[in-house]
Formats: sequence, structure tokens, C-alpha cells
Amino acid sequence: MKITTVETFVLGERQVLVRIGTDEGLAGWGDASLEHKPGTVVAAIRELSGHLIGADPLPVTAHWQRLTRGGFYRGGGVLSSAVAGLDMALWDIRGRFFDAPVHVLLGGPCRDRVRLYTHAWGPPEHTGNPQRARDLVEAGYTLVKASVAGPVGFLDSPAMTAKFVDDLTALREAVGPGADFGIDLHGRVSVHHARRLADAVAHTAPAFLEEPLRPEHSRLIGRLTAATSVPIATGERLFSREEFVPVLEGGIAIAQPDPAHAGGITEVFRIATMAESYDVQLAPHCPLGPVALAACVQLDLAVPNFYAQEHIIDLSSAASEDLAILRNPEVLVAVNGHIERPTGPGLGIEIDEDAVRAAHQPDLLMPTGNPQWRYADGGFAEW
Repeated sequence: MKITTVETFVLGERQVLVRIGTDEGLAGWGDASLEHKPGTVVAAIRELSGHLIGADPLPVTAHWQRLTRGGFYRGGGVLSSAVAGLDMALWDIRGRFFDAPVHVLLGGPCRDRVRLYTHAWGPPEHTGNPQRARDLVEAGYTLVKASVAGPVGFLDSPAMTAKFVDDLTALREAVGPGADFGIDLHGRVSVHHARRLADAVAHTAPAFLEEPLRPEHSRLIGRLTAATSVPIATGERLFSREEFVPVLEGGIAIAQPDPAHAGGITEVFRIATMAESYDVQLAPHCPLGPVALAACVQLDLAVPNFYAQEHIIDLSSAASEDLAILRNPEVLVAVNGHIERPTGPGLGIEIDEDAVRAAHQPDLLMPTGNPQWRYADGGFAEW
């Protein structure tokens, strides 16, 4: 069996799919989305595809080595996302060849279902929406998440801290003592103000404070973990085992690599294994589409130290528009806040190829991008 084609499909600013075809008719799909950088990642995949055309798709780890280290310059969000999409597609082919789900090839399931969490989106200037949080818990979710209202100053005002405390108190009241909420600080907060916020909200018992620091300040995270009892989570903007070393040694509780960014299934499985040695659990980052989520679910089932799986797409029913590119959308429908273990081969999903080709946007060259925030004095503020 030989690889004959590597194709990319841009479905939006947060959805770039990869299809690897073979001369025996087997094909695999992956998600190489790097938010708001579709054209850049597509170009990287095109350049990397020369390592794959004409090759046997089955030795996935050997391909990962060549894709990741075959160029003198490597790493970073763009190249790691391109490798991730190709890696997922290769695992999908491997699973289909052996007629087994990826999690079975990784050692078999460690659980029967995958715990989900999603976002309790807040109105402007609020951290979370208590009513949405309550609705999610009533639907079976045992964990929800909200993002801190921003922008946040380097050492923000007492009024900001008081508002943050009020919002988290309302979230705790909404979900009750039998469920959890995490708070995403989104890299908006300095290490100094993060300690202040952690102290102020510890009584509300958040499940975690996520990404309190920008990724370039990862080496400083131990200053925060040592100063609070609130668990710290991070990792969505870290792309390799090596980049996770400082935060693992710094005492985080939850690692959040994104399989669509951090080198795919191959690398995230190894990150999870390394994290287990630090008593750290895995909660893969996934603000993307169903292919990325399916890859996450395969990892979630295979690793012992799994915590919870993020999603932002609508998983309430098989009729969800967010699942429209699947021929078997029911496998990703949430049941009491969980996804039941998929048993189909590869990633466990079947792609409607005609729907993907029809949705492709080849001219999406000027994406909208992130919101651009400024402080009152006009200076740049982290979104």
C-alpha cells in the first residue's frame, strides 16, 4: 500500500482538514487547524507532503520523525499543526487497515466513556453565565468552563478582583457542590495578579485555573502553583514534550495539549505518558471541529491519566450542524455529559467526502483573526 494523495480542505478559520489517499482505496482524515491561520498551515502541509507521497502509510512513528525533524528548522505552531493533521490521517488509515479504533492500537481502552466539558459563555464583562452553567449540569455535565472577562491589567484594580469573585461565586451557586467549573485565564494575567486572583477565589473551589500565564512565561508557573491550592492547568500553546517539561516540573495539575497543534496523536500520547510521571492528568484542548474531537476521544480512551475533554461544537444531537460532515454523527453525541466509546475503525468517524469538498473555501486567504484588544491608554492587551 502506497500513499498517492495528500489533500487539504479549508472549511473555516478553525477547520482545516487533511485527507491522505492510498492506491488501495483506504483514506484517512485529520484536522490541522491552527486558529485563523488556514492558508499558512495548508502551505506547510503541501511542503511536507513530499515526505509521504509514494510511501507506505502504516509506519506512523517513522513518518512522524521525518515530518517533524526532516527539516533543519522545526517546531512552532504552524509546522506542529501541519504535522498533527497528517499524523491523525495516518493513524486513521492504520486503524482502518487493521479494522480497529486508534485507542485499541494504542493499548486498548482505559474507560468506557469520555467525560466532557464545554463553555458557560459569559455576557460582556462577566466570567461565565450562571444560567448556562446550570443548564449544562442539568443535562449531565459534571464540569463546565468560563473565561475571565478581559482585558486584564498587569496588576488590575480591586474592583476587577471583586467582580471576578462575584462571578465565580455565582457559578459555584449555579453548578452546586456536585459539579465543577474551571476558569480560563487565557494567558491574559501576569504571574503577580494571577496569585492575587487565585487567593481571592480559592473559597469557590474551582476545578482549575487554566493558562494563567502566556506560554513564553511557562518557566515562571512554579511561582503560582507554589502559592495556591487551586489546581493549575495549561498547555494549549505548547507543542511538544520538551515544551511541557517546565510546566510539569513547575507543578501543574492538568496538561492541556491540543492534538491538532501539538504533533497529533503520536506526540500527545507521549506527552500524556510523561505527564503521568508527574501526577498530572490530561485534558486535551479542542475548540475545533468533529475530526479534531474524534482524535481527542481516541487519546482520552487510551491514556490512564485522562481528566476531561473540552468541546465547543454542538453535540446535543446527531442533527447538529457542527456534525454535518459526518455520516455517523451519533458517535459524537453527548450522553449525560459523556461520549460513549466509539468502536469504529481509525478515528471512529466516517467523513462525508462530498460534503467536505462542497464546503471547501479555497479563497479564505484573509481570515478575520482574533479580536484585537487595547488598554485604556491604547497599548496592546492580550485576548
